[in-house]
Amino acid sequence: MKFVKLSQTNDAMPTLGLGTWQAEPSVVKSTVYAALELGYRHIDTAFNYNNEEAIGSAITKWIDDGRGTRSELFITTKLPHIANRASDVEKFLNLQLKRLQMTYVDLYLIHVPFGFHCDPETLTPKVNEEGNYELDMDTDHVATWKKLEECQKSGLIRNIGLSNFNEEQIEKIVKHATFKPQVLQVELHAYFQQIELRKFCEKHNIILTAYAPLGSPGAKNHFVTKYKYSPSTFPDLLSLPDVTTLAKKYGKTPAQILLHFLVRQNIVVIPKSTNLERLKENMDFYDFELTTDEMDTLIRLDKGENGRIFNFLFWKGVEFHPEYPFESVKQKLL
Repeated sequence: MKFVKLSQTNDAMPTLGLGTWQAEPSVVKSTVYAALELGYRHIDTAFNYNNEEAIGSAITKWIDDGRGTRSELFITTKLPHIANRASDVEKFLNLQLKRLQMTYVDLYLIHVPFGFHCDPETLTPKVNEEGNYELDMDTDHVATWKKLEECQKSGLIRNIGLSNFNEEQIEKIVKHATFKPQVLQVELHAYFQQIELRKFCEKHNIILTAYAPLGSPGAKNHFVTKYKYSPSTFPDLLSLPDVTTLAKKYGKTPAQILLHFLVRQNIVVIPKSTNLERLKENMDFYDFELTTDEMDTLIRLDKGENGRIFNFLFWKGVEFHPEYPFESVKQKLL
């Protein structure tokens, strides 16, 4: 359960990673070092998280201190929405490698299927006078993917994948790809289990990574503070009776039950924490096994699309992009 094998390269991807979204640079450096000391070997970041430099510094220090080697680690980062075009892939990848102080990353994902025009001074999306983000309506997934393939072939990336793409968008890339997508990172947790998408990925030998595997309990404050946007769905998965009952039975935390539930199904999890005790707890879910009936109980918690938390509507106007991936969300807005 501790690793999954990626198609085409046969690389071993740890099923537990440290998520770093919302982790401030001032905190994430010590957090990543502590996580590596505890035994984490998979770190997930992104250009949009604004913490690649701090993470790179932590990893470099850990290696320089003689605690381990680069080859032991599995580092994931992502092409940002402001660079979602073929002409920008290599430029941003090289910038990210410089920030991470690395010559390659183990996994590089296209972060979202839609693109924004970039403010070259701030490297953030341009915003028009009405407060809407300036969408790049010419997003071409196949052309962008071909550039990722080139970077993979040249050794800057070991494995390539997607994030937040829907089945139709993935299918189009698969059809035109020489090197197929190996990983898809999406929101996935007990209330939003993405059953059909998982079947699709299994058919195409694509490993799924679950972000927000615990329901992202800290995200609402982030949205309200930064974007003045309040999502309507923010479940307290850690307090669900079915989860707490199992936690009591096995002497585990609710978080450990929820993480075990996903990893048992061959799903990679990347819970985020900057708390040392939580980091330790989040590792400790491999030494027990839920019964088939208990797994079925948790499977029945699924709410389908009604369980979705992340719809990206905090980027005002994003639903008008032709590659906005969530049709059910668009239908509700009409």
